[in-house]
Amino acid sequence: MQMDITVIVCTFNRSGLLQTALESIAASEVSPGIAWEIVVADNNSNDGTRRVVEDIIRRRPGRFRYVFEPCPGKSNALNSAIAAAKGDVLAFVDDDITVHPQWLNALTSPLLNGPWIGSGGRVLAEWQSAPPAWLDTESWILAGPMVHFDLGLEAGQLHETPVGTNMAFRKTVFERYGGFRADLGPRPGSEIRNEDSEFARRLLQAGEPLYYEPSAIVYHPIPENRLTKDYFLAWWFSKGRTGIREAGVSSEVRWRVCGIPLAYVRRLIRWTIQWMFTLNNKGRFGCRVCVWKLFGEIKEFREASSAPALPGQASPVVIPK
Repeated sequence: MQMDITVIVCTFNRSGLLQTALESIAASEVSPGIAWEIVVADNNSNDGTRRVVEDIIRRRPGRFRYVFEPCPGKSNALNSAIAAAKGDVLAFVDDDITVHPQWLNALTSPLLNGPWIGSGGRVLAEWQSAPPAWLDTESWILAGPMVHFDLGLEAGQLHETPVGTNMAFRKTVFERYGGFRADLGPRPGSEIRNEDSEFARRLLQAGEPLYYEPSAIVYHPIPENRLTKDYFLAWWFSKGRTGIREAGVSSEVRWRVCGIPLAYVRRLIRWTIQWMFTLNNKGRFGCRVCVWKLFGEIKEFREASSAPALPGQASPVVIPK
């Protein structure tokens, strides 16, 4: 049977949230004549994840398939799900979201009926408690840790990378450009991410056309336990490491202090001084975040500089014919 769309959901030890996400996706309103499936990639969970998926497979036969990926790392699970997917278009969401009933139609229509090879939609925050006084809800500081993406209500060509919990690509792009980088993406003990944006950036740099569809809406919860300074600082520290790991370390850096590029030292001094002397609570925390992000960049730079160079990092995806 020809399959038009595969929805891919990677999961790790979130069986409670997963059930809500899968029921929401399964309730998507898809145009008549469109054949679609949902592939759940279990990244070696040790909770009740498999039971949750097997239960929904029994209740909704023909809609769901289960893939088990034992190698830790979200990118490994993503690449296994891509190889197992039967759809011509692959849509990606996380295991803790809910979707608008028209989400799947809106996200994939440009790829099924137009010249686009990829698409992204809006990711809207669902606050489960009031934001703390130190957090500026209009600041860039919020967007990453809270997984928020909203470029407005006008559809059109996308010139920046979509968010991994609301993006879709034609399956053929993975044959041409490879899969998600295995050295990026969260895994137990590491919050280094960017596996989604790095892949989309590869396509944009190659001149491939991506589409922004604002009516493709995913709702992402903001749980109270994430609204702590420690969580934000740890996230931005890992974000700093991620940026260096994705881009790699240039051997052309000349001026260093204790092995650290002079530019990083200057920025670290600047943001530390601003952190110390900023009186506004939200502004002060913003400066502190910049310091922690620089710490992450410096740590990754030092580790990358001392490690042997690796060949191409893009993980290959073997797609059955």
